[in-house]
Amino acid sequence: MTLAEVLAAAAVVGIGLVALASAIPLAAYGIQEGNQLSTATFLANQRMEQVRSASWTTLPAADNLGSSPSTLTAPQSGGATTFPDESPLAAPYAGYTRTVRIRDCSLAGGCSGVQDAGLRQVTVTVAYAPMTGIGRTPAGATKSAVLTMLVSKR
Repeated sequence: MTLAEVLAAAAVVGIGLVALASAIPLAAYGIQEGNQLSTATFLANQRMEQVRSASWTTLPAADNLGSSPSTLTAPQSGGATTFPDESPLAAPYAGYTRTVRIRDCSLAGGCSGVQDAGLRQVTVTVAYAPMTGIGRTPAGATKSAVLTMLVSKR
């Protein structure tokens, strides 16, 4: 091989390596986004299981589930907050916030078109600050994982 051929081959290999290196930040972003979304979904599912475990029964009368007076406030029962807003969550989830809103389906409009005094619609939202492909969080940007479920009186 001549020196010119070796230099040409090195240039082609170098260009290929630079192209591969430019994809590394995008791959890291995809991994980070998947990790954050999986964590947010886990945290939302965890709270949803706690909500499902709360008693809301007719006999004996017990309402540890509560309902939210508005879309901006946490659910309350008997004057006590049943599932308070967490902003931020405790370590190691300090980058996440979690809110629970419980709508009484007997109100006007019901829950997704269903109007029934024996149902409540639970919405758990976990928000987090996403990372960009260059590793920084855009100012004021958030993403959320939202779980919604109907709960019936037992």
